[in-house]
Amino acid sequence: MTSKKIERTQEEIFKSRLDQILDMSHPLCKLANAIDWGYFEKEFGKFYVEKYGRPGKPIRLMVGLHYLKNAYDESDESSVERFLENPYWQYFCGYDFFQHKYPLEPTSLVKWRKRVGEGGIEKMFYQTLATAQKLGMLKESHLNKVNVDTTVQEKAITYPTDARLYNRMRNKLVKYARKMGIKLRQTYERVAKEAMIMQQRYSHARQMKRAARETKKLKTFLGRIIREIRRKSTEDIPIELENLLQLSERLFNQKKDDKEKLYSIHEPMVECIAKGKIHKKYEFGCKVSVATTSRDNWVIGIKAHHGNPYDGHTLNDILLQSEKMVGNSIREVFCDRGYRGHDYKGDAIIHIAGTKHNLSRTLRKWTRRRSAIEPVIGHLKSDNRMNRNYLKGIIGDNINALLCGCGANIRKLIAAFFLPLSFLQVLFKKYSSNFYFKLITSFCFL
Repeated sequence: MTSKKIERTQEEIFKSRLDQILDMSHPLCKLANAIDWGYFEKEFGKFYVEKYGRPGKPIRLMVGLHYLKNAYDESDESSVERFLENPYWQYFCGYDFFQHKYPLEPTSLVKWRKRVGEGGIEKMFYQTLATAQKLGMLKESHLNKVNVDTTVQEKAITYPTDARLYNRMRNKLVKYARKMGIKLRQTYERVAKEAMIMQQRYSHARQMKRAARETKKLKTFLGRIIREIRRKSTEDIPIELENLLQLSERLFNQKKDDKEKLYSIHEPMVECIAKGKIHKKYEFGCKVSVATTSRDNWVIGIKAHHGNPYDGHTLNDILLQSEKMVGNSIREVFCDRGYRGHDYKGDAIIHIAGTKHNLSRTLRKWTRRRSAIEPVIGHLKSDNRMNRNYLKGIIGDNINALLCGCGANIRKLIAAFFLPLSFLQVLFKKYSSNFYFKLITSFCFL
């Protein structure tokens, strides 16, 4: 059915409204009043049908919780718990009275993300920029110059080793064979557990030949299980079992120097990406492009790329998305030297740092400004949940990247509302005894 509106009960006549209790100058209250929530009702209404199933949760509640979740680095579970404790969160999500019960189950957020898909989350990202433009915080002149860079969005998987992958795959095959009623001669549970322990001990002691011998044992156990299930399974193999067998054969046959290797059982599309970092040689996930305004670091474009493409080949996609989000053509783009040899064919001028000399003073200033995107990426990872992606599959990579961009812009909007207040508080504290300061401020607040 269609989504619910925020319900008003008869008991609430005798309750105090949140706008009478809360400080309406709080940044979340100001931001809640500035966002065009009707836009989401219009755009997401098509994902609901009349007279079928139970009514959906309010759209504003779902959108608001996703904004707050990524702005404050919360999980689905903790964001629902924090909603119940924080009246400012409740006001932001559209409630007029304080709520004493959980509004939904955390799994409802998962199902709603699947319902609206990547396109719906992109509209949420667009609305953060539209709000900033409406409030005059993101001006058209700020969109002429853009910084672009790539990073890695790591998936929530353990570090892949051959021994761990062989043992994990053997366990999954044995479990599924029992579920299907296939009786195996031997499951190798006891000897595989012992081999796994010894492999880890030998690796820790740098006895690599002995560790390789234990790894070979685990691979042998996996091969025997695969062949036996193939022999004993009927002609009508279930699709799930067939997919699992193909995955296990891919793991069993892959070599050290193969491309598109399998690094995770539950996330087979994970890629190994080397970005040249000293402290982390390899990262397992997908590549993400980020575009920010050169002047004030608004995230105007963020897009996940699969297949580990060369940085220069991602430039066209991220600039097209950025122009679509802000409705403005980009004139100049500042990149690092990883974008040499790009295939961008648009009208924007591409400046690659460190490749040209004798630049004008103004251009040299903006080229140095390119490095401002690095701390933005750092905050996306540490504050907005890009450091470890828990959403499943390729669509999960795309959705998580866009939600991280939403969280970053929501934090900037909150800071923009909060900073004038905090700045004045600091001034009053520091210069409250100054006669001229008192005189000036008294005129300002008349």
